[in-house]
Amino acid sequence: MRTLKEFMLKNIAFVCFLLLPFVAFCQPQDNSPYSRFGIGDIVDRNFMSSQIMGGLGASFSDPYQINIVNPASFGSLAATSFDIGLFAENSNLRDGITDENPIRSPYQSLWKGNLSYISLAIPLQNKLNDLLDRKKSNYTMATGFTLMPYSTVGYNVKIESFDDNIGLIKKRFEGNGGTYQFLWTNGIKVKDFSFGVNLGYLFGKLENKRRVEFEPSEPFFITELSETNRLNGFLWNAGAMYTLALNKAPEVSNSDFVPKRITFGIHGNSSTGFTNTASSFAGAVLSGTEEFLIPLRDSLNSTSEDIVTSGTLPSEIGIGATYYYGEKFALGFNYSATSWSQLEASFVKNKLNNTSKLSFGGFYRPNYKSIGSYFERVYYRFGVFLNQVPNEIPLEADQIIRDYGISVGVGLPFFYQRKISHANLGLTYGWLGQGTPVEERYLRLTFSFTFNDDEWLLKRKYN
Repeated sequence: MRTLKEFMLKNIAFVCFLLLPFVAFCQPQDNSPYSRFGIGDIVDRNFMSSQIMGGLGASFSDPYQINIVNPASFGSLAATSFDIGLFAENSNLRDGITDENPIRSPYQSLWKGNLSYISLAIPLQNKLNDLLDRKKSNYTMATGFTLMPYSTVGYNVKIESFDDNIGLIKKRFEGNGGTYQFLWTNGIKVKDFSFGVNLGYLFGKLENKRRVEFEPSEPFFITELSETNRLNGFLWNAGAMYTLALNKAPEVSNSDFVPKRITFGIHGNSSTGFTNTASSFAGAVLSGTEEFLIPLRDSLNSTSEDIVTSGTLPSEIGIGATYYYGEKFALGFNYSATSWSQLEASFVKNKLNNTSKLSFGGFYRPNYKSIGSYFERVYYRFGVFLNQVPNEIPLEADQIIRDYGISVGVGLPFFYQRKISHANLGLTYGWLGQGTPVEERYLRLTFSFTFNDDEWLLKRKYN
């Protein structure tokens, strides 16, 4: 007999699937000034279950959750997993520089949201076959496919100045688009060691536009420069994990026994190349008043070109360790470093700094075997992180832009057709660029569903 909570969770999942096409094809409103530099804001590759723990991708391993940060985790998958993640974020921007005026500019609020990722992972050995054959395999393998953003671009910045001879001058900087990554992941586990590799394809389009506008009473020409860059390239990264058992199971069955272990992980990749096809317009646009604006390109002053160049993406390395106290408790740390100074692209004019990220987090689960209380089977996740942004501040080249925050969330288990799956809810509060020309405080809501099925690749037996 279905319980009320299981009935509600199944209906929530059904409603989310109905809304998914609308979320996937919507264009999110975004205004992140830092996405103007480099190839945009880099998207966190941690899925929601790991992201809410601060981002423990290097050492996070779960038999029912997908982790593409360290592909070695695929060797521990026990069931086919289908994971969909979404997010909604409220950003508040203002000038973060303190001057003689004690009253700072007010925050400007903006909402955005979209699909975060979609992923399917399939174990290549079904453990139910081992039970039917009455033998245990020496290794486990899994493969999977993931589609998610690599970077996002979205900004709209206006700077106004006044000239005695010309009058009011407006400079506008606009950008939108982003890049995406399609990954094929493979992982294998042999005893206590796991290895894995991600092979991927990078693609996407970045659009940037600059305008200079004047305020005369008659129609006038606006100076405009727009650039479009289409990126295509190859991505890869590899990883390894080692699980150290701190205690051994007793020879005689003991229901009170709690296994304790530490999982160590490392992942990384070298710098990789990509191809950029750039087109641009540099000239003038004939405009009237702001109430009735009809752009018309002046063929005498416009130029258009299509140039193919090559570029380089940075190398990255990450390490981490997570302590697991059975199914009840976990606590770990993660450190990663990316050499963004290696980024080479024809459209990147500014210098980028090498970055690092440090995070701590874990989960608490009171009693996953509880029958009387549903909330004792829930994952209660928590995490903190300190991240560096690769963009350089033009006014103060030596100043580092930091992004730090705290996150909390829950993993809600539910059963569908006698199979365990999870709904993950998370809340992150962060502060980006404190004391810099652009200060941002944000509140991000994350939501994901992980559906599991253990009947794939099952050998049928007949008597």
